[in-house]
Amino acid sequence: MDKNIGEQLNKAYEAYRQACMDRDHAVKELQQKTENYMQQIREQQEKIELQNSIIAKLKSQLAALNTNR
Repeated sequence: MDKNIGEQLNKAYEAYRQACMDRDHAVKELQQKTENYMQQIREQQEKIELQNSIIAKLKSQLAALNTNR
């Protein structure tokens, strides 16, 4: 009987250990994806800011051309 309980405990511990490793891996993967997405968001925001400045410059040039007509 003790051998059976020991085996069950070992199996339960191994399942718990594997579940913890899987959880840790999932957390690490989620953190990496979050960091990657945040970097992509920063890059996209920089592109938007650059495009907005180009648009503003073009609008001012257009306004200057319209006032010269």
